[in-house]
Amino acid sequence: MPKNVLVIEDDAPIRRGIVDALKFAGYNVFEAADGHAGLETGVQADVDMVLLDIVMPGLDGFEVLDELRKVKPAVPIIMLTARGAENDRVRGLKGGADDYVIKPFSARELLARVEAVLRRTAERPRDVQSLEIAGRTIDLERRELKLADGTRRELSEREADLIRYLAANPGRAISREEILSRVWGLGGSVYTRTIDMTVARLREKLDDDKDAPEVILTVRAKGYMLADGSPPPDPASDN
Repeated sequence: MPKNVLVIEDDAPIRRGIVDALKFAGYNVFEAADGHAGLETGVQADVDMVLLDIVMPGLDGFEVLDELRKVKPAVPIIMLTARGAENDRVRGLKGGADDYVIKPFSARELLARVEAVLRRTAERPRDVQSLEIAGRTIDLERRELKLADGTRRELSEREADLIRYLAANPGRAISREEILSRVWGLGGSVYTRTIDMTVARLREKLDDDKDAPEVILTVRAKGYMLADGSPPPDPASDN
């Protein structure tokens, strides 16, 4: 079945070129000429991917990205922009973009990026909205957790995203590098210490003893996983 791609681009000639290339490649295409219309279409339509310009009238691309991620956290998004500054690329990736293409680009390059991102996201785990674990209730939609004694605490967007990803991969230890790529949208290992700091903050909010955790387990030489009542896997068993 053809994939549905939404193109949000205010420059009419560029938008038309992208739309034509996608249609020629066999995609079904929605299009929008500004951020407000693009956000509305992205929320209401059944889209498999969004190609999103940054500099637009009304809502800019970063604002559209933020709002789309709240409603459809799993839909792949590629940012399209003439901006090549590292800060803009990092901001887009940290905000949840899956890739970043700098103008000018060829139709061939763009289609290759689209295909690559769709392949990477084809097996994304199903979305998780809420869960109960070790006496804690976690509402990922509201970004709120409730402890066994009734105490409620708020989660940051990144903390909720991390729990969602761990919960969507039950029984599997997730490496810091995978978390950095899939949750933060960043590559490399230079930022992996950020993962440990986020887990530490989460454990504090969860009243989860780091020396005897009940919710987020540390798997030696592997990464992190949510507890499911079973002991964490022994890394030596893989050898």
